[in-house]
Amino acid sequence: MDEGNDASYNRSIAKRIILSFSRKKKSMIRKNPGGDLPVIHESAYVDATAIICGKVIIGENVFVGPYAVIRADETKPDGTMDPIVIGAHSNIQDGVIIHSKAGGRVMIGEHTSIAHRSIVHGPCEVGSHVFVGFNSVLFDCTVGDRAVVRHNSVVEGCHLPANFYVPSTSDIHSDADLAHIEQVPSHVSDFSESVAQANNDLVKGYKRLQNEF
Repeated sequence: MDEGNDASYNRSIAKRIILSFSRKKKSMIRKNPGGDLPVIHESAYVDATAIICGKVIIGENVFVGPYAVIRADETKPDGTMDPIVIGAHSNIQDGVIIHSKAGGRVMIGEHTSIAHRSIVHGPCEVGSHVFVGFNSVLFDCTVGDRAVVRHNSVVEGCHLPANFYVPSTSDIHSDADLAHIEQVPSHVSDFSESVAQANNDLVKGYKRLQNEF
């Protein structure tokens, strides 16, 4: 096989792989039992292995990584549910789970990073420019803008103020536990912004790959 035919063959194989992933991706975008379908901005990138189910709204330039699960399917006693909303330019990294109890609202602001294998379980509101570290859990809480929750932490049943820093392995279960929380050091805030920017660049790269085929 000459070089030209070899290149053509490789491109053909790659195209079939991309089409296969595209079909898989469509199968991962699912209705909930009430018939709600996700609404995903055309500029967002959702990995083919991620599952997006039900009343989910994903904003502009959002990155959703491999094996993430975003599922809005439980209802309130009256049969209604609030949406799960992912704000523009945010990134939901590999293995993250976002769900909500009894149809409660989950709001994630803009330019926010939810790192690998974290869980955000509603009702929950996470502000903009927030960083949530690896394996952390947020439940029934509010997290203010530019707050940082470091790795392997649990935050539930409280209001975490803006610009606050939760150290790794913290266990916070009420507002009273916040008395010892310090404000975000500038270098931690800078790190959070760099993570968000890196994932925004990934969105552009992956979308460009999709467009090549």
